[in-house]
Parts: sequence; C-alpha cells; structure tokens
Amino acid sequence: MLRVAFAGTPDFAVPTLQALINCPDIQVECVYTQPDRPRGRGQKVSESAVKQCAMRANIPVRQPDTLQSDKEINAFQALQLDALVVVAYGQILKQPILEAPRLGCLNVHASLLPRWRGAAPLQRAIQAGDTETGITVMQMDEGLDTGDMLAKARVVLSDATTTAFLHDQLAALGGDLIVDTLLKLDQGIVQACPQPDSGITYASKISTEEALINWQRPTSEIMRHIHAFNPVPGAFSFAGPDRLKIFEVCAYPEASLKPGELALASDGRVIVGTGGDALQILACQLPGGKRMDTQAMKSQQKAPWHTSIVLANEPL
Repeated sequence: MLRVAFAGTPDFAVPTLQALINCPDIQVECVYTQPDRPRGRGQKVSESAVKQCAMRANIPVRQPDTLQSDKEINAFQALQLDALVVVAYGQILKQPILEAPRLGCLNVHASLLPRWRGAAPLQRAIQAGDTETGITVMQMDEGLDTGDMLAKARVVLSDATTTAFLHDQLAALGGDLIVDTLLKLDQGIVQACPQPDSGITYASKISTEEALINWQRPTSEIMRHIHAFNPVPGAFSFAGPDRLKIFEVCAYPEASLKPGELALASDGRVIVGTGGDALQILACQLPGGKRMDTQAMKSQQKAPWHTSIVLANEPL
C-alpha cells in the first residue's frame, strides 16, 4: 500500500485526488490546500474544491500559509510518505519537502512539457493554435516545471476547443495518469526522462486586458482567442459604451461583414465580421446579465445586434 499525501487547491485538482482515493493500492494520508479565503463577488470566505473533496472522504486537511517553515517541514517529514502528488497547489516547494517522500514529489502539469511551463498552459496552447496538448507527470525539482518527465498523455486541439472543455478533459486524464505512474514508479518499471532543451515555452498569467478582441485579425485567430478565454476572464469587445463578453463562436462564411460589424442574420443567427469570414456568436454575456446561448440571445430584443453597430476596442 502506497502512502501518499496530496497538495492542490482548485477544482482542476479534484479528479486527481479522487482517483488516488479510489485506488485500492494507495492510501491518501492527508491533503494540503491553500487557506480558506474570500472568493467571488460577495467575497465570502470559502473552502477550496480540494478541501471539500478531502472532507467528504474523511481525509485530514492541512492549510499552512507556507510549507517553508521549520515547523511545517518537520511535520511533513514525520509523515514518512512514499510520495507527494501536487496539482495546482499554489505554493513553492523547497528541497527538504521535495526530498522527504521515498519516491519524491510528483506534479501533474497540464501541458506536454517542456512546452507551456508556467501558470496558464491551457489558455496559451489554445491561443497559440497548438494542434495537441496533454498532461505531463513529472518529478518535481526547485525549478518552474523543469523536473524530469515520468509520463505523458495527449489530446487533440482545434480552433473550436475552449479552455472550459479542455480543463475538464485534462483534469480527468490527469487522475488516471498519476495513479498508473505512481504504481509503476513503485515497481521500478518507469524511468524519469529529462526535459529537452529545445521547445521550451512559458505560459504567462492571463490578464483581463489581453482578452480584448481585435476584429481585424484572421477568423481562426479570433476564434482561438475567444475560446482560450472561455470561461475566464471572457473575451470581450465594446458595443457602444457597453462591454460585450463572447464565450463561444463558430465559422459563418455565408455572410460578408466589415471587421467588428455586428448583425442579426436572416436566419436569426447573431454574426460578426472579422479580418476574414464572419463568425456566429454561440454564447455571450451582456453587461449586468448572465451568460446566454443562441436561443436565449434571439429573445433579447434590446441587445446590440438588433441595431447597426460595429464592435470596438474601447467604449464610445
């Protein structure tokens, strides 16, 4: 029986924790997650998704502000673990932690390393037009996603892939991959492979400002831009003084519109022009409203697509 701890915070990490819990050959001794913090518009203090999962499974939860103090390092070493599994924990692990478990600390990273090291690999892979991405399980070191690789699993990307869809797809994939990797590592039948020096890219954090849509760009580039920022922060443009968030689109080559020109097609579809073909808006959000899909959009009589308007890069 492998004795492991888990460190993670957001909902992306939950399928991996659940996969470890479900494996009869693994015992999750405790879970590390970020301290409870105010979240959302109301800034209500809430527990992380990982903490909620651990509590449902009656697994002890630890929430230190840092794992770098002597007290926390000693407490971690006292667990005498076989491994620590890390998924989007949100803290830097130093060498005393990395060296404590018998098999080391394993990270489930959402890219095919060394491509897209860093904070936002899902969004950057979609935005860049990558044709594939996936999960890499790596042996952690003190660098930023620089550890030796133990296993990979791949998925195909297209211009229609959204971060929302990819998030769930890779989260599920990561759970299966880490369990298989842990068991093989314990049996000595998996070998760590250093990351190559070529092909390294960095996935910088996402800012709200960069989600602004430039309608002069090619159709496929705009599509990827919109889908990369779905669900957050949401790609946006300005319809007069109002900010219009757009979450999902598809090609609509039947129409000929100027870049940014918003219109209601004869078949009832909401379309917008780009630097190439037009795009149909499938899901969007008006100021102060909720996200709505195609059917709900048709019923919005005061929506900007019922007038002649060109979406802009700044409010008018």
